[in-house]
Amino acid sequence: MQNKDRVKSAFESMMFIFGEPLDARLAASAAGIDKAEALACFRELADEYEARNSGIRVRETNGRFGFVTYEENYDYIRAITTPARERRLSQAALEVLAIVAYKQPVTKSEIDSIRGIKSDRVIEGLVLKELIEDRGRSNAIGRPTLYGTTGKFLEYFDLKDLGELPELDNEELEDSIRSFGEPDDEHENTAAALAQTKLNI
Repeated sequence: MQNKDRVKSAFESMMFIFGEPLDARLAASAAGIDKAEALACFRELADEYEARNSGIRVRETNGRFGFVTYEENYDYIRAITTPARERRLSQAALEVLAIVAYKQPVTKSEIDSIRGIKSDRVIEGLVLKELIEDRGRSNAIGRPTLYGTTGKFLEYFDLKDLGELPELDNEELEDSIRSFGEPDDEHENTAAALAQTKLNI
């Protein structure tokens, strides 16, 4: 590989100009190195930014890398920016996202069954927001659409990958959806906790 510092410098420029998380494969191709070498360079950069307590960090999301601000500096950033109306996801949207995240690929009828209510409009809204996507067709009767989460879902909730989600089995997930929003002293293993921590509400 060519000089590693030169490659990391190039990757910094690419991330700055690209405007969205940069795929390691694309960066590797541009630098004339293989993907494993590119991943190593990106991760070294991330460690270096963190080690010097920089206000800018390199975040990895599903094999893509981009610049983000250091979360501890949020109050300072907010102080100099014009407040904008925050658009939070509805409880219904969070319920559907939790189901899709844990049971993907999953059909609308499976989502409806867990929630106990039709989810057509919620699913349409999440597709439009690019938080979930069509993953093909089920082999069940009528060949219904299968849904899964997207890379934007990971970015939106600051997840490196789906492995960072709290562990829930099917029974815990369904119990959590039914009690979504209710007081719960054991938030750590519920979909409500997922919303309040990883889903940032």
